[in-house]
Amino acid sequence: MLTDEQVAARTDRALGAAVAAGRDLGLTVTEPQVLYSVFSVIVHLAPSPVVVRVPTVLPEWTTPAQQVTGQRRELAVAGWLADRGHPIVAPSPLVAREPVGRDGFSMTFWQYVEQVPDAEIDPADGGRIAAGLHDALREYPGDLPFMDFCEPFFDNSFAFLATRRDLISQEDLDRAVRDWAAVKPLLDSEGAFTAAFPDVAVQAIHGDAPVYNLIVTPQGALCGDFELVTRGPVEWDLTFSGPAAEQAYAQAAGRPLDETALRLLEGVRMLQIVACLAQVPNMPSLADGMRPALENWRATQPLAQLI
Repeated sequence: MLTDEQVAARTDRALGAAVAAGRDLGLTVTEPQVLYSVFSVIVHLAPSPVVVRVPTVLPEWTTPAQQVTGQRRELAVAGWLADRGHPIVAPSPLVAREPVGRDGFSMTFWQYVEQVPDAEIDPADGGRIAAGLHDALREYPGDLPFMDFCEPFFDNSFAFLATRRDLISQEDLDRAVRDWAAVKPLLDSEGAFTAAFPDVAVQAIHGDAPVYNLIVTPQGALCGDFELVTRGPVEWDLTFSGPAAEQAYAQAAGRPLDETALRLLEGVRMLQIVACLAQVPNMPSLADGMRPALENWRATQPLAQLI
């Protein structure tokens, strides 16, 4: 379990790597600022209009090659959207659209955008923005795997947690393993999922939660954080967005969301939170923040009952 001092030192190393990499690329960096630090350290290379995302909390089984592959995919999709004028946080035009390695970190470079402090997105607006994003992504020509962040994330996380009674109770782990075993066959392949849900739209999706990954600028809201971009059901992007966002999405998209698939995928999202307990040793502050979500998960139906 990392100490607070070790986490702070890791943040400092990520900041130093981002600054050094930026200067190597010819950027002027005199007032670097850490904007955010949780799973990644986000650094503004001021005064250059560039923000660097330096992932620092990764599953232990993620290889450097796998990380770079995912970052290239993210840059390719975000760049493709930006080139077509879609409102997103775009890759920086001042450097190549490629991950940059430095001091043991692999990082990506993004255009700095001015944010409106404390701005909130109306849920209905978020639903409409997600519908517009999906409409654009439907035409994405690149190859994307189907829900690839599920496998081996769940299996490896639960295998690790089986060795750490300090992180999860045996009762909770047994329930999580049963839940994953129930849904894994549906998420192993696009064919298996579409056979179970033939009316659900499967396409390129954000992969995380576009309704919650919005940055409000003076010019409007921008979608960001495409780290988990993948091919999957559109309902995955709408999990836990709420009734207002769901209704606005359906109206803007011209099709209703599949209620059964949406609730099942919300269960998978909850299971994802349980699996994230495996990351607590690398980011101890997660533990306290996850407790309410874990209590909510314990009160939900087993996933086998939702299939």
